[in-house]
Amino acid sequence: MHHPAEHSPLGKSSEYVSTYNPELLFPISRVTKWNELGLTAATLPYVGVDYWNCYELSWLTPSGKPVVAIGEFAIPADSPNIIESKSFKLYLNSLNQSVYAGPRELEQVLKRDLSAAAGAPVKVRVRSLAEVEAEGVARLPGQCIDELDVRIDNYEHPQPELLRADAGQQVTEALHSHLLKSNCPVTGQPDWGTVVVEYRGAKLDHASFLAYLVSFRQHADFHEQCVERIFLDLKRLLQPEQLTVYARYVRRGGLDINPYRSTHERQVDNRRLVRQ
Repeated sequence: MHHPAEHSPLGKSSEYVSTYNPELLFPISRVTKWNELGLTAATLPYVGVDYWNCYELSWLTPSGKPVVAIGEFAIPADSPNIIESKSFKLYLNSLNQSVYAGPRELEQVLKRDLSAAAGAPVKVRVRSLAEVEAEGVARLPGQCIDELDVRIDNYEHPQPELLRADAGQQVTEALHSHLLKSNCPVTGQPDWGTVVVEYRGAKLDHASFLAYLVSFRQHADFHEQCVERIFLDLKRLLQPEQLTVYARYVRRGGLDINPYRSTHERQVDNRRLVRQ
């Protein structure tokens, strides 16, 4: 059974349960937002994944000794449900006083519960701090557009009419910006993110794209839907041969969310950015 976000734990006072409880997970159907964007499960113009990284994962060994690790969860972009973020945090905290023989046993538990909530197979990796530290911080592809001189005076909702492209000039390029901000549709709390666009198609006017991204600043939506909206607006404008849009959001409560949407299957680099 799926519930609107208003009925979730988000924005409400919650008791933190420290023993395993998968019933804390709260699925939210993607259908409502797909309908809002003119999409259905059968007509999605992208493939992709939502990467969640948990930096507050802990459990007990059979001897009672605590273990800390970093969890990586890959939820398919076409899964019937997203998982409401606070319920995800509450669920992960419920592992704190639970006993597991090791990371592989815990991975199986996480895969089972998260796949049931998402309605599709979720990939899980429980990783040591040393393993993640050795990977280092990712460097973004392409040009950062944040220093462009643009005039912006509307922040209430995304404005695709700001976007400009030169259909007579076909290019292959990558752009990124650290200036994405939107608000949680339930609590109004700010969500800070970095956006990356990689495409082959009509040349996108960089300044118009920056102004468009900043128009999300007071927009209320979940991370996944912001990325899908950007993808769809660029796809309509550029008529690209290939297009990939992804965002790396700053963590809140020990979780970061990183939606990837693309016209084609691709390898995803899930290394964190410097401010994640």
